[in-house]
Amino acid sequence: MSAPDTAAEIRAAVTARRISAVEVCRAALARIRALDGRLHAFLRVDEEDALARAERVDRRGDELSTLPLAGVPVALKDNICTAGVRTTAGSRLLEHYVPPYSATVVERLERAGAVLVGKTNCDEFAMGSSTEHSAFGATRNPWALDRSPGGSSGGSAAAVAAGLVPIALGSDTGGSIRQPAALCGVVGVKPTYGRVSRYGLIAFGSSLDQIGPFARGARDAVAVFSAIAGPDPRDSTSSAVPVADYGAAMTGDARGLRVGVPRHLLEDGVEPGIHEAFARSLDALAEAGAAITDVRLPHAPLAIPVYYLVANAEASSNLARYDGVRYGTRAAEHPGQQAAEYAEHADQLTRMYYRTRALFGAEAKRRIMIGTFVLSAGYYDAYYAKAQQVRALIRRDYEQAFANVDLIALPTSPTVAFKLGERTADPLQMYLSDVFTVAANLAGVPAVSVPCGLSGGLPVGLQLTGRPFEEATLFRAAEAIERLIRFAPLQPYA
Repeated sequence: MSAPDTAAEIRAAVTARRISAVEVCRAALARIRALDGRLHAFLRVDEEDALARAERVDRRGDELSTLPLAGVPVALKDNICTAGVRTTAGSRLLEHYVPPYSATVVERLERAGAVLVGKTNCDEFAMGSSTEHSAFGATRNPWALDRSPGGSSGGSAAAVAAGLVPIALGSDTGGSIRQPAALCGVVGVKPTYGRVSRYGLIAFGSSLDQIGPFARGARDAVAVFSAIAGPDPRDSTSSAVPVADYGAAMTGDARGLRVGVPRHLLEDGVEPGIHEAFARSLDALAEAGAAITDVRLPHAPLAIPVYYLVANAEASSNLARYDGVRYGTRAAEHPGQQAAEYAEHADQLTRMYYRTRALFGAEAKRRIMIGTFVLSAGYYDAYYAKAQQVRALIRRDYEQAFANVDLIALPTSPTVAFKLGERTADPLQMYLSDVFTVAANLAGVPAVSVPCGLSGGLPVGLQLTGRPFEEATLFRAAEAIERLIRFAPLQPYA
């Protein structure tokens, strides 16, 4: 029997014993072997361990019917710790790091019956919008192999889009789930800050980072989100707000939804094809009974500079631990190294620090340097403190807008997938890839990217943002969009 495709279909088949979790896992591993050589979505696939995990699911017997993800293959972004599995965050600094513990989301997925098959590629320490800043090579977009899948969770997005796995997890600090979801034509969810535990997520920006799912459809995303959401005593930022019944919200009905559109943000820099697909989505929602109204987010144009001050400041602090002393790679002295090369570093400890931290890639170094500068004496008040003040204004803008609407709609990305190498020499152009996504992280509100059409044969994403902890409304709207637009996902190719 051939393996079913969606998480819902897999779970139904496994619980009904029409197919075993091992058979599903073998089919996924075969697809990865056949296709990932061209995509480079995965950094690691441990077939023996994956099959052992699948066997453990099959042995759960009568318990299978209670498992919401029974036998479903799942991939994890390689900045989510998994006990006994090498976890690199796309960096040479963690090239040989094997965590002694698993992230909370990993434990919850396994309790739900999911089968971890591998770790996916990402920009180094989740710093990037193209997955080209991975120390282990770029990932390619399955829609067009000469183009980026987006980032930093590009490996997870590409793996789901190409049909290698039905579900993957990523992390979103400023759009790193939603932007690659849009560029790869899949659903990507950024939760409310505190809704999903960050325990075991390798930190980039601690006040911004969130773990969320990629899926080919909203219902699969809901199944995963329901399994990983909820409070966690090991994460001090985790919220005790009760988890809603997200499945009950999946009516596919848009009637009565109030959708706000900040049209003043769409005046510059948005490709015509993105404009057209976005307008068609709004028209479809209106025809289905949603009320479309204009809203203003006055401080949203400042989101990019605020984000890159706050995120880089937090990154410079979080990445200070990679010094060759505590854990991770320690760069060794090479016997043939000329002493004069580092003559200015007189003592051995400083030399070791220097050589170890030199292993950071160019983008990570750039962000650490910016973050260290804005936190330094004499500049803290002028940059970091001011950015936090504007961040509060951005959050207030959302609060005021949500007094009148249920959702805020924007394109997820101002462009379709760009060519590999096209933006690596221009960091500012790369940063602008996240112009519509970073504000949700600064405000701590949930958002979802849903495929809403094609432009030039490449996917376009619609981003919907909601009130804190009202992911149920987002999922309801996402399923409505799927039914209205009927976007055809990329078919797995040989």
